Amino acid sequence: MAKPVHRNGNLSAVSLQGFVLVGFGGSAETQALLFAVFLPLYVLTILGNLTMITVITLDAGLHSPMYFFLKNLSFVDLCLSSVIVPNALANIFSSSKVISFEGCATQFFFFSFLAATEAVLLAVMAYDRFMAICSPLRYSVNMCPTTCAHLVLGTFCVGCLNAIVQTSLTFQLPFCSSNHIDYFFCDVPPLIKLACADTTLNELVMFGICGFIIVCAVLVVIVSYGYITVTILRMQSGSGRHKIFSTCGSHMTAVSLFYGTGFAIYGQPGGMASMEQGKLVSIIYTLVIPMFNPLIYSLRNKDVKDALRRLGQRHSLVKKSGWCQHQGLC
Repeated sequence: MAKPVHRNGNLSAVSLQGFVLVGFGGSAETQALLFAVFLPLYVLTILGNLTMITVITLDAGLHSPMYFFLKNLSFVDLCLSSVIVPNALANIFSSSKVISFEGCATQFFFFSFLAATEAVLLAVMAYDRFMAICSPLRYSVNMCPTTCAHLVLGTFCVGCLNAIVQTSLTFQLPFCSSNHIDYFFCDVPPLIKLACADTTLNELVMFGICGFIIVCAVLVVIVSYGYITVTILRMQSGSGRHKIFSTCGSHMTAVSLFYGTGFAIYGQPGGMASMEQGKLVSIIYTLVIPMFNPLIYSLRNKDVKDALRRLGQRHSLVKKSGWCQHQGLC
């Protein structure tokens, strides 16, 4: 808990061993309703992203750069949601809602790491589509497995650097007498509100790093899709246009959702007008987007749907063969 430190007889900073995550207010019925909504969404997130990872890994037809990046996106979404949601669900029915100082810092680090990684990865996926559509003859050379691995590693490096800077700056702040975080996880805006020191540097760094990542990523996406649009308009084949629009439309939907919610909280000075608005937007990018991404990419992607069908048929054949051998008929 918080231990007050007195300076000249006045209460100033506190030595914290833990924080209290206030989460979502309301009656017991409201809390139960939130749990009943969040738990199925989280289960769908886990199942959807695990399915995408499994299908892309097992189906040889999906062993291409595009699906390599999509598999990594599913992995990041799976981890991002799992860093936040299980603890938030547990706190709904918890009387104390306490998270240790170290636990808060750890959650904050991995959230910052994974969120920044996803922001850059979405831009890399746009660049991959640009190379595939606008430079198809050199695509296999330019986007070879080594290049793809380096690009993904680069996204994780950017995420790690962001997490190190944000975590070190935030958790060296002196926190005031209240250790109640008006949020459902440890994040920059609510933690800064507890500080009893000048947080201008922290706010500028948050705005600078997050704004830079989002703006650069958005520029890559806009330039990539600008060239893609020009290339599509020059195409004579209607079926080719439809396939490209289907693939790129899925990616643009994911990009718009993620960058829009991220910019609303981190990419502008002052962030959200209130913590309640921040909580609502945070639910979108920690739970709703990770749940929707597998649906967006599978329902609008013929290759993924065909791979799912092949995987299902293979499973049925294996199951039928096992039953046949068990009965002595094969």
